[in-house]
Amino acid sequence: MRKFILVVLALILSACSAGSAYDQNLKKWREAGVSHYRYNLVIGCFCPFYQDMPLAVEVQNGEVVSITRVDGTTVDASDPNHEYYVKYATIDRLFAELESEMAGAEEVTAAYDPEFGFPMEVSIDVIKLAMDDELSWRVTNFEILP
Repeated sequence: MRKFILVVLALILSACSAGSAYDQNLKKWREAGVSHYRYNLVIGCFCPFYQDMPLAVEVQNGEVVSITRVDGTTVDASDPNHEYYVKYATIDRLFAELESEMAGAEEVTAAYDPEFGFPMEVSIDVIKLAMDDELSWRVTNFEILP
């Protein structure tokens, strides 16, 4: 019985620490107070827009300033993928998407930037036994702008 209680306690503590990595890094991001920044974003999925990656995203005061494809063309509201790209077009939105996926997907892994805390590499498998439902994203070349 004592072993059983220790195992249950260990499972509870590991679940709490997994959730706390998200919370700790969200807090780190918010405390950094970064208001103007740019990063490259690669979205990986079974999607038709892989040739657009990486996207260069610029954000100021929580609003998307620009999204630019790898070929240098700007993604505007008339682009068929605009709404999808916009979901990942700020660090706050990346946190929101990650939180949403953690609540519903069967497997989610995330690596966070050690300095600013943003999710820099995320892998999501909504249903482990299903094919073509995986999603990932990677943030690179993050820079604070004046």
